Amino acid sequence: MLHTLSTSPWHADIAAMLRLLKEGDDLLLLSDGVIAAVADGRFLEILQSAPISLYALQEDLEARGLAGQIADSVVRVSYTDFVRLSVKHAGQLAW
Repeated sequence: MLHTLSTSPWHADIAAMLRLLKEGDDLLLLSDGVIAAVADGRFLEILQSAPISLYALQEDLEARGLAGQIADSVVRVSYTDFVRLSVKHAGQLAW
């Protein structure tokens, strides 16, 4: 399953999302959701404990001035990569 987080993690139900994340799922952070990828941040530590791959949309990182503050463990992706992730997964859940 592809999960997308487009709202600030401060305004999202991260606990509910964690309950639904399963091994092999991918989580793409976009729009204000990229805030969750900030290195040494509260939300990054929580998300890294899940058995998922974590991605962030590069253009949204740059738009928010966060490109230099993102953890190395977060894979930066383009819109083309977003499409590839969408094709890879049969379902998508937006947060």
